[in-house]
Amino acid sequence: MGKGTVYFFTGLAGAGKTTIGGMFYERLQQIKPDAVLIDGDRNRDNAKARTPQDYSTESRRAGAKGILQRCKAYADRGVDAVYCGIGMYADVRAWCRENIENYREIYIKVSMETLYRRNQKGLYSPGVKQVVGVDLPWDEPDSSDVVIENDREEAPEVIVDMLFREFGLEDRV
Repeated sequence: MGKGTVYFFTGLAGAGKTTIGGMFYERLQQIKPDAVLIDGDRNRDNAKARTPQDYSTESRRAGAKGILQRCKAYADRGVDAVYCGIGMYADVRAWCRENIENYREIYIKVSMETLYRRNQKGLYSPGVKQVVGVDLPWDEPDSSDVVIENDREEAPEVIVDMLFREFGLEDRV
C-alpha cells in the first residue's frame, strides 16, 4: 500500500479553511472512504475541554506540530488526511515538507480588510486580543502548493473543483 496524502488548508481565522477544507474532504471521501478530517477549531475545543489552554508561542508550535505528526502517521498508513488550521509558523510547515512524502499545502489567502468585514467569529472586533494576524505575528505561507485568493465571493464548490483538478483527483470521482 502506498503513502496517503496530507492536505493542509492554512490561512488566518475566518479565511474559509474549514468550509473549503470540509467540502474538499467530503468529496475526497467519495474516492478515499477512509480519509480523515482534522479541524483546528474542533481540535482546540476538545483540548480545552481536557486541560486549560496555554496560548504561549511554544505551546502553539507544539500543538500544531503534534497535529501534523498525527496527519503524517495517517499518511504513513496509506490514509489521506485533510487538516484545516492556521499554521502560523514557517518552521512547522517546513517540517511537513521535509517529513511528509505526499504533502499538499493550500493557502486560503484573504485580505485583512475582508476579514474585518466578514468577522464571522467576532475575532476582528475592537478589543479582542490573541488574534493571529492582528496582535499575534504569523509567518505568511510563501511556498504553498496552491494559493486561493478568497476575497471574492467565489462559491466554495468552484474552489474545490479547481483543487481536484490541480491535484489530479477529478477523474477519480
